[in-house]
Amino acid sequence: MEYVEPVLGIANCLGTPACKYLQYHRKLNDYVRNFKRMRDELNCKMEDIELQLKAELLRPLGKIPKKGVENWLKAVKEMIREAQVVENKVSNGRYLCRACNGKLVDEKTREMKKFLDNAPNASEGLAMDGPSAGLPLPTSELVGEEAVRNEIWACLMQEEVSKIGVWGMGGVGKTTIMKHIHNDLLKEQRFERVIWVTISKEFNVMKVQDNIASALEVKKYLDKEEDKLRRAAILSEMLKNAGKHVLILDDVWDKVSLEEVGILEPSGSNGCKLVLTTRLEHVCKYMGCKVIKVKPLLEEEALILFLNKVGPNIVQSPTIMPTLKHVVKECAGLPLTIVVVAGTMKGEDNPLIWNNALRELKERIGKVEGVEAEDELIECWIEEGFIDDMDTRQEMKDKGHVILKKLGDNCLLENITNLFGQPRIKMHDAVRDMALSITSMNPRYIVQAGLQLKELPKRGQWSPDIEKVPLMDNSITEFPADVLPTKCQLLTTLLLQFNPIKKIPYFFFINMPYLCVLNLSYTEIEILPNSISELKNLTTLLLRGCYKLRDMPCLSMLQELKKLDLNQTEIEEVPEGMDMLIELRYLDLGVHTLKEIPAGLLPKLVHLQHLSFDVYNEKTSLKAEEMEPLKKLECFTGRFEDINEFNKFISSMQQSKENLIKYYLHVGSSFIPAERDKTVTIGGVQNWEGELIMHPIEIQELIIVKCDYLRSLVDDNCSFKNAIDLRIYDCKGIECVVPLSSFASSSAHPFQSLELLYLQLLPKLSALIMKDAGIGSATTSTLAPSTTFSHLKEIYVGSCSSMKTLLPHWLLPNLQNLENIQVEGCSQLVEILGAETSESICSKSGVMVCDSLQLIRIIRCDKLKRIPPFVPLVGNGQPFAYAPPSLTIRDIALMEFVEPVLGIANCLGPPVCK
Repeated sequence: MEYVEPVLGIANCLGTPACKYLQYHRKLNDYVRNFKRMRDELNCKMEDIELQLKAELLRPLGKIPKKGVENWLKAVKEMIREAQVVENKVSNGRYLCRACNGKLVDEKTREMKKFLDNAPNASEGLAMDGPSAGLPLPTSELVGEEAVRNEIWACLMQEEVSKIGVWGMGGVGKTTIMKHIHNDLLKEQRFERVIWVTISKEFNVMKVQDNIASALEVKKYLDKEEDKLRRAAILSEMLKNAGKHVLILDDVWDKVSLEEVGILEPSGSNGCKLVLTTRLEHVCKYMGCKVIKVKPLLEEEALILFLNKVGPNIVQSPTIMPTLKHVVKECAGLPLTIVVVAGTMKGEDNPLIWNNALRELKERIGKVEGVEAEDELIECWIEEGFIDDMDTRQEMKDKGHVILKKLGDNCLLENITNLFGQPRIKMHDAVRDMALSITSMNPRYIVQAGLQLKELPKRGQWSPDIEKVPLMDNSITEFPADVLPTKCQLLTTLLLQFNPIKKIPYFFFINMPYLCVLNLSYTEIEILPNSISELKNLTTLLLRGCYKLRDMPCLSMLQELKKLDLNQTEIEEVPEGMDMLIELRYLDLGVHTLKEIPAGLLPKLVHLQHLSFDVYNEKTSLKAEEMEPLKKLECFTGRFEDINEFNKFISSMQQSKENLIKYYLHVGSSFIPAERDKTVTIGGVQNWEGELIMHPIEIQELIIVKCDYLRSLVDDNCSFKNAIDLRIYDCKGIECVVPLSSFASSSAHPFQSLELLYLQLLPKLSALIMKDAGIGSATTSTLAPSTTFSHLKEIYVGSCSSMKTLLPHWLLPNLQNLENIQVEGCSQLVEILGAETSESICSKSGVMVCDSLQLIRIIRCDKLKRIPPFVPLVGNGQPFAYAPPSLTIRDIALMEFVEPVLGIANCLGPPVCK
């Protein structure tokens, strides 16, 4: 049997002339060499074409590959696969098959040469313009919206208007109008791209980044990137490449940091436009938009839309028409409500059913929107007194989570997570409807949230027994005298948030002596009536987002007040009488307009558990002696003018360190947003040399910006051992992250929990750990504890022009969890590891002990000669030398030699060492 295959092979060659047969037999090795050369040339050509095509597709965006290029690449990949099959067959062939193998190799070589000769001409371009600037969006017809539509369009055509904010109440037609404008922009072709992204209430930076990248059809370039800052940089570059574009952000609920997301700042010079739709006018103003309001339809316009949707047989019915008009009026001019109600009644010609529909529409109960964050709900329970007072706020929150779990266990609440793994809860629709029905039958409740009410409930509805009135998310602007309640002696809760209320009359609160919870957040109130000062039983006053509020009445009589939220208001002075609020537990003064914190105020508020200031506001810098009496603080956001005051504060926290569970502490002037629960930022402090007294508390995230006197981080107290993130930006004097002498103490284990290390714009940085003079290599390895950097997953180093070697070889055994190394703009860098002079990732004799590494990305390294072998920690004798199976090497365009597995070509077979 072993001779059958050679005989069959000879038979296949019988048609070949004898001389040619002998030539194939004798010169098989020559044919094989030509074959491999041709295969390598074809492979290189394919990689060159793919690289250039990738570049063309990104500059500018909107390009697509030419069909011939796509077909050639597909066919070449198949040809290379076939060539591998041939090579395997030849290498395993027997002696008697040499002639046939020679013929096979020769034929395949000629086929590959044809592909090489017919390769696409890169000089003629490999990509062409895509079909359009975007795809039209499905939409419904517009009725009575021409004026506002024309106003938005005119702004888009004006060079001096770059940002447009379209606002109005929910269901008024903002999204529909913008869909029409989106489609019109595509037809006009004045912009190279029109991008639509829905934001929604559950705003998440990474989700928005993904949505924009998806709209640009380049999401794959963000998929494996998890750092928000680098994602923003990548997305910004993509938007630049997209050319002149319009970005539409639909359903925005809060201010969006364009820089954080990576959205280009629109301007006349770049020709880009930003349009956002929102229910909140102040969002438009905060983001510097030209503000355009979408108003409800006029009565006649609303009727036309309703009749268009309800059907012709209803229009012709004289008995139904009067009731129909009343139904339309109850829809309050909101196109969304009109379309839904008309669709429900379409084809219905029974007058009794129409009368019933009208009655239900008048009495309908607002729906609570789907998903709410757990902490927000628990805060509401605390405000309402549903959770009894405990020693700490955290204990009360823990109790809230126990209640949530019980509700979930009994199927009254659903525990869910969003796309990014964040916990959320949702009440099932049927349960919610039942609960709202029960409250609607209770004469002590007026539940009319989210109904687009323009006025308060009628005076007759405010019975003397009323206790709770949720009226949030309506369209109430004023309180006319004829609807003001006369007596509400038992009213405890009044919720008016998310209403465009401009003014509240003095007499409104006079008849509410037992009011405990008052929420006016995100209203347009400019001044509060002095009658609020007389609400002696008030425990919660919420004014967050009242961006027009500039003045407050005296609060000295509100001595039961436990929670006061003034975040995002425009007040310039702390309210008079605040020093009398000795029961205050929660105080948020995150106000950028606040001129000062009066001396002696904070020491009187000894029960504070939550305290927050605007860290951007340099006028509200804190003194340590003012903070010292606040021993019950659990959550704290604030800034200190200098390191001295900061260190005094930390020392004073010795007694209360276990209470302080969440904090954001800022020192100096420069500022970068935080991402962790326990964060310290030090920015623009020019006399700081690195000393911190951090012993009483732990740091998860340390951010240092523009501190030019800093040479290294001195960590004698080991304060940084639990830090997860370390980010150092733009410090002109820093030479190393930490000197080796810091390890001298037997208890020193700095950065043992560090997962992310981010270093950028540090011109004098030469090493992560600086070896002191007189310390030899042997001593070095013994000084550095095995826990230092042992949890490090990600290193980013950018624009550090003095660095030559990133990681010293003696640190290598600690880096078993390292997953990502990114180095950019380091012009003097010679090695990532080791100490050789050639530009490489490690020294020639070195290997990387790093089985967790998943990605090596190399960009513009034209002197890179080699990539090192890897030794995974497999144990059991001599380990193999091979790269981790999950490792990906990307963007290597100019390397002379790639050596991922000892530089051996036959790495597809058994490991070389074996």
